Amino acid sequence: MTGGPFPFPRRATEAMLAWTGARIEHGPDPKHGAQAFDVLEPVLGGSITREGRTPDEVFGLFTDTIVPSTRPFGHPTSLSFVASAPTRAALSFDAALGAAGIFAGNWDGGAGAVHAENQALRWIVDMAGWPDSAGGVFVAGGTLGNLSALHAAREWRAARIARPDRWAILCSTEAHSSIRAVARVMDVDLIVVDAHETGRMSAQAAADRLESRVFAIVANAGATNCGAVDDIAGLADLAETHDLWLHLDGAYGLAALADPVMRPQFDGIERAHSLIVDPHKWLFAPYDSCALIYRDAAHGAAAHGQQAVYLDTVDKNHFNPSDYALHLTRRARGLPLWFSLAVHGTDAYADAIARTRQVAETIAAGITKMQGLDLLLGPQLTVILFRPTAMTEDEMIAWAEGHRRSGALLCLPTRWRGEMVFRLCIVHPETDAEWVLNILKTLTR
Repeated sequence: MTGGPFPFPRRATEAMLAWTGARIEHGPDPKHGAQAFDVLEPVLGGSITREGRTPDEVFGLFTDTIVPSTRPFGHPTSLSFVASAPTRAALSFDAALGAAGIFAGNWDGGAGAVHAENQALRWIVDMAGWPDSAGGVFVAGGTLGNLSALHAAREWRAARIARPDRWAILCSTEAHSSIRAVARVMDVDLIVVDAHETGRMSAQAAADRLESRVFAIVANAGATNCGAVDDIAGLADLAETHDLWLHLDGAYGLAALADPVMRPQFDGIERAHSLIVDPHKWLFAPYDSCALIYRDAAHGAAAHGQQAVYLDTVDKNHFNPSDYALHLTRRARGLPLWFSLAVHGTDAYADAIARTRQVAETIAAGITKMQGLDLLLGPQLTVILFRPTAMTEDEMIAWAEGHRRSGALLCLPTRWRGEMVFRLCIVHPETDAEWVLNILKTLTR
């Protein structure tokens, strides 16, 4: 648009597209990282003015200050948290998606986009072994996915029994922090089950803590901190016996369904009621995207469908994504995954996930051979926990920060059973195991 109240020259658009193309092609700089407020404020403070500034000047703030002041989680050496490793296809399409300006909250506004998103959801549904009744929606992240699924679970349970004075959710000590946050938002109690020393929750341990006021069991399908997969089959038996909802938090781990070697760890998934998996984690999509899926999509719609007079004309004969989670307005955030899957094929995804598993296995084997390093767990899926035997906690923190700032490796400490340890999570198929092991050797000197 060159005229009207918001003029913007074509030259500025072309410059932004050129930068975008180069960024997608070459990737992030691993030396980038968060900066202190006192560093950012002199540059970015006051950037919004009454008169406005030139596009070149403002975009320069983005390229020269904003981007270098962020952590590059998409780099092959970024192995902390659960990083992102989007394909170039997904990143390229995400740029196009933003320009398309699609409203994907209902079929009326985004029919083509919604239909394509549902193809990506169907791939996950088929890997889980769920029936044609399954369906769901892409939401912003795992926290919103867990909240929406557990709200549907409570509504489902409330239609079957008399409401107790206080509802409760049953989960593991290794459950993601979002489950505790969801319990606060829903004003329900959390009954926490001690996990095995590997971080896995057994059905027997869950049964020992079960109370009549529980409406849902949350199982880890790849715990964030340790990679553990709970006893899904046993928990499914427990849920069926007591007529409870079984939800799988697989934000990180359920991508492993695509790898035939790891698939058996999720046996019993076909009997769960709902699941989440984040494509922006281990399915090579950009931020932000969480696939929330119900084995019977009607339960999601019963809990979340919104009614309003201004929505009366919306096409209710087709699939409306706003009916399946706690939202109404949404972008078609599942389309970058759809595009990348359609371009590369599901076999390429299976191969890439298998490759990350093999990289994790190689790194774990290398750690066991290094004097001065203790392998504590792993790989569980692709998470590895280990510790240097001759370092203090302060020395571990200093080592991690030094290698983060140099761009060599993002490997930050966590805690396991009360002790500071290092954690690696491999989700980038281009991570070089030998490179990582050579960096880890510096822990033993």
